[in-house]
Amino acid sequence: MAGPKRTKRAERPLASGGPALRLAEAALSELLGAALLLDSQLRICVATDEARALLGGADLLGERAPHVLCGRGEERPIAEALSRGEPASALVPHPLGSEGDLIAARTIPLHSAGKLSGHVVLLQPARSPPGSSVQHGILTQSESMFRLLEQVRRVAPSHSSVLVRGETGTGKELVARAIHAESPRKRGPFLAINCAALPPELLESELFGHVRGAFTGAVRDTLGYFRRADGGTLFLDEVAELPLALQAKLLRVTQERVVVPVGGTEPVAVDVRIVSATHRSLRDEVKEGRFRADLMYRLRVLRLFLPPLRARQEDIELLAWHFLERLNRSGASRKVERIAPGALRRLVNYGWPGNVRELENAIEYAFTLGDGPTLLESDLPEELAAQASSSPTPLAMLELDPGLAPEARRLLLALERANGSRERAAQSLGMSRTTLWRKLKSFGLDAR
Repeated sequence: MAGPKRTKRAERPLASGGPALRLAEAALSELLGAALLLDSQLRICVATDEARALLGGADLLGERAPHVLCGRGEERPIAEALSRGEPASALVPHPLGSEGDLIAARTIPLHSAGKLSGHVVLLQPARSPPGSSVQHGILTQSESMFRLLEQVRRVAPSHSSVLVRGETGTGKELVARAIHAESPRKRGPFLAINCAALPPELLESELFGHVRGAFTGAVRDTLGYFRRADGGTLFLDEVAELPLALQAKLLRVTQERVVVPVGGTEPVAVDVRIVSATHRSLRDEVKEGRFRADLMYRLRVLRLFLPPLRARQEDIELLAWHFLERLNRSGASRKVERIAPGALRRLVNYGWPGNVRELENAIEYAFTLGDGPTLLESDLPEELAAQASSSPTPLAMLELDPGLAPEARRLLLALERANGSRERAAQSLGMSRTTLWRKLKSFGLDAR
């Protein structure tokens, strides 16, 4: 006996505004960020908040994706891929942006019972946004870094010594190389030495050279960094770590432009521009008797301050993608195509005590230990979650120390009202984010 006749089941779209739709939006948002879910007719049935914001904030439900993403443009790679039911990646014009603004779109066909049932479309602003810049290996879209690069261009033509202040991992050597590349010495050598990496007896020989027989194992004359850098630039990293005895010899080089090799007696003339760097305050080192005041004044004729990564949060995602794209090209089996919103929040909210170098290591860790095309929050190193859970809120900091100075209370209250966002807090206070960070640091409130 024949069974009941089966009728073709019509597609049932998610109820507008219903709990199923909200759950689907939340799931897509957490896993994929800016994403659209299309039915088999290429209509948008789910759009995450991030996708709506990226596409102008309009109600997209029921709209046909080819029209939303490609408009009336002649080049329609995403629309054509959707119509064929094929995956594709392409740049499409931003519907609300100025000419040249682009969105990176990627389509993923969805199949059910062997038949095409819809698509997921992943969206994100084209990486390396229009405001970003790569100069001398420094990738940034931060106003404070643009100011620093302008300062580099101004100090480069001079022959005066430059001191670069910045925390570990901020890229002080890149700044030194930029100064050299913009200077009249750019055709000469650029040499770098870390003053904290060698014992004093070896460091002296490395810097000033030695003559044959000066010590056991000195079987030939050695020029040393100063003579090898003649006509160019010598970068002295972590110069505050120089022993006092070597500081005296370095002072003579800065004053007389001559070096005396270890074991030698005759001074040798050198023409070298010194760019030095430290994460410490040389003035504090002088007060503590660990650094010569006369040498400090010789080295810090021109001063540049390299802001830490936490003071330029707008660079974090940009740099994360820079490191991911390099790893994607490394030949590894994994290819990361997106960063989950939770992972991005963790990256942006972390304090990065190791700065750009620590971010690079964290991205490599997450890339290596994670799986799949999405970098998830669970892929990231544990210390990122640990700091986020232990960092006090601005309100908690106010309650912990009711005796704070009025200016410090004003800064924390602005942060509290901005829900911890330094960008919005700085705007409400009428200052840049870098100025806000410096003020917080002056009060010992730079917890993140």
